[in-house]
Amino acid sequence: MEKLRKKKKQLNDYAKYTSLGIEMLVIIAAGVFGGYYLDRWADLGFPVFIVILSLLAVAAAIYHAVKGL
Repeated sequence: MEKLRKKKKQLNDYAKYTSLGIEMLVIIAAGVFGGYYLDRWADLGFPVFIVILSLLAVAAAIYHAVKGL
């Protein structure tokens, strides 16, 4: 019985951290793609929105990860 509980806890931890990684990936990808399309729309010489939104997305993903733990 104890072996089953330990295995179930390992699976729960695996699922928790896997979903956390996927959530971080989605947040960062949304920031990059949003910045890309804003840069295409604004037609600036330097990719300002990609840089800004990427950094904000990384910060938001880290915040979300820390809050979720």
